[in-house]
Amino acid sequence: MGRKFIFTALILLLPIRMAGAVDQLIRIGVLSHRGVEATLKNWSPTADYLSLTVPGHRFEVVPLGFAEVDPAVRFGQIDFLLVNSGIYVNMEVKYRVSRISTLDNLVGRTPYNVFGGVVFVRKDRRDINSLENLRGRSLMAVDETSLGGFQMAWREMQRVGIDPHRDLASLTFTGVHDRVVMAVKEGRVDVGTVRTNILERMAATGEIELDEFRIIGSKVGSEFPFVRSTSLYPEWPFSKLQHTPNELAQRVAVALLSMPRFHPAALAGNYAGWTVPLDYQSVHELFMELKLPPYQNIGKFTLADAVRKYWYWPLLASSFLIMMFIMTTWVARLNRQLKRSKLHLEQQHDLILNSVADGISGVDLEGNSTFANRAMSEITGWSAHELIGQNQHQMLHHSHKDGSPHLSGECPVYQTFRDNTPRYIDDDVFWKKDGSSFPVEYSSTPIRNEKGEAVGSVVVFRDISVRKQAQEDARQYQMELAHVARLSTMGEMASGIAHELNQPLTAIATNAHACIRMLESGKVDSERCADVMERIGAQAERAGEIIRHLRNFVSKEPSELTQVDMNELIAEVLNLIRPEVNRAGVRILTDLDPAIGLVTAQRIQIDQVIVNLLRNALESIVEADSPTREIRILTRMDDAAKMVVTTVADTGPGLCEETKRQLFTPFVTTKSKGMGLGLSISLGIIKAHDGNLYQDTEPGAGAVFRFTLPVSAEDEIE
Repeated sequence: MGRKFIFTALILLLPIRMAGAVDQLIRIGVLSHRGVEATLKNWSPTADYLSLTVPGHRFEVVPLGFAEVDPAVRFGQIDFLLVNSGIYVNMEVKYRVSRISTLDNLVGRTPYNVFGGVVFVRKDRRDINSLENLRGRSLMAVDETSLGGFQMAWREMQRVGIDPHRDLASLTFTGVHDRVVMAVKEGRVDVGTVRTNILERMAATGEIELDEFRIIGSKVGSEFPFVRSTSLYPEWPFSKLQHTPNELAQRVAVALLSMPRFHPAALAGNYAGWTVPLDYQSVHELFMELKLPPYQNIGKFTLADAVRKYWYWPLLASSFLIMMFIMTTWVARLNRQLKRSKLHLEQQHDLILNSVADGISGVDLEGNSTFANRAMSEITGWSAHELIGQNQHQMLHHSHKDGSPHLSGECPVYQTFRDNTPRYIDDDVFWKKDGSSFPVEYSSTPIRNEKGEAVGSVVVFRDISVRKQAQEDARQYQMELAHVARLSTMGEMASGIAHELNQPLTAIATNAHACIRMLESGKVDSERCADVMERIGAQAERAGEIIRHLRNFVSKEPSELTQVDMNELIAEVLNLIRPEVNRAGVRILTDLDPAIGLVTAQRIQIDQVIVNLLRNALESIVEADSPTREIRILTRMDDAAKMVVTTVADTGPGLCEETKRQLFTPFVTTKSKGMGLGLSISLGIIKAHDGNLYQDTEPGAGAVFRFTLPVSAEDEIE
């Protein structure tokens, strides 16, 4: 129910299609081996997913019983087909159905694209311990044409000399896997056979307990996670009918292969996604061995049959040779058709790869490139001929951004197939044929064989040069905007700073005149004169300190980041803003934790954030004429988050709910002469430093603002 809700929500979020547009109905025939209701529940989300990703078409699931598949394909009642591998092989030969992808079944969090059959009895049936014991017993299977639900088990029984149609007490078919399991559980038959994972799924839903049954002829020695009695065969293929347009089939194949592994549609069907079409030769061999359609006539006319039917030897010999020639020609034609189908699918695979704008390449366990699409050649300058067979790391990934060597042992592409784990790298560099580098983001996904073992990696990368330049332009724009805001702030603080400068300058002038008068009088007291000169020096230093802080604050800051002590930064800002604070009669209380770590920041930008918060608090107190005029500044260390937290709290009237909702919106202000950019710029500065600025509440305080900055990596290591 939850998966269906998620997928429905995704549909509702998509843009509404233009009025009057009518989607073409595309019907997908799905084998209903567990009942119509289960089929619709499991596969309708996949049809909905295709409707969303293939515009102009509406996909619909058509549940088909085992006997309904052949007429549905023969009369073109469906456009695509999803059935077991055995039925697919028959449809491929009879009606030229062609597979475009293979199902990746989901087991826990691991995909498997093979399955088998299970022969089982009730645990209390101690008289049946092997396939040889099935002689004279009653057997229930799913259907005569069910690969996992009968034909795989048939092959295993035939190998031990048992013909299920002749040597069993009874052979019945139910059409649904679950009914077979329940019939064995209830003791209505001796033995049952279903495809792998049916018992585990029914146990997961609470319908059965696994320990109620015992597996006959259990196979071991494979990484396949389910109990089984047969060999493994490729999973269900998704195939197109002959009348289905190739262009539509290609779009559907791209959509299926692009489906994320844990997409809601995949989770609803209990599978992991789709892979390129597998080789179904093992299914052909099974049908040949059992003489099932389309191989029911192979070996039918033996020499013994010919002797019993024809007594005239020359005619017998001629007939036999002619029949063998016909059969050989027929099999050869089938093989040619299979080769053409395989070649067609390979061409479609190449078309899909070359239609993608991102670079795609394959890497084997030796690190050599196995394939490359057209986009990769266009981006890197290396042709596919030059890349394939060469070491991918040495050609594209040999150096870091700074030019230092990139060791192959540290390469994420190599690590992917070594530990069989996908990776995503959001910022790295690749190198072109001309020796230049370019920034990329890329994913490296393991290529697995039928056992789930990694046999290489697929690398999908994208050139992010344009994005990087856009980010740099945005950063420069933010720095210019912050600089303009600082100049505006200094304009507003100019009168207070001028008054603050006037005091030391007046003191310097007064003391200088006093020294002149002492010198002119001729009564020079050297000790007294030195004392006056010391006062002049102290006032000059005071004025110089104010001018230095002012010049630093209004200057354009350098782009380099430095390690900053927030306590020192706050002390500098307080010296700059103190004239305005004193004139307003506001007291500033500080509680600075000396144990906080250093942060990596652009010093002037953080100065600007503190000045904005202090001036906002100051103006709030003055405009409201608060009886208590205090501003508290605190610094604390958040050890869990590795963050330095700075708090600015005032005793003003606080903020109303309407103001809180638009607090950081540009050009929204409660001041009569304000521009509404201070908090917006401050938030942008803190976000650019990987921190956060937010409004908070405290008992007994008016407005409370906090901002966080991450502790620098060097300080964290120490």
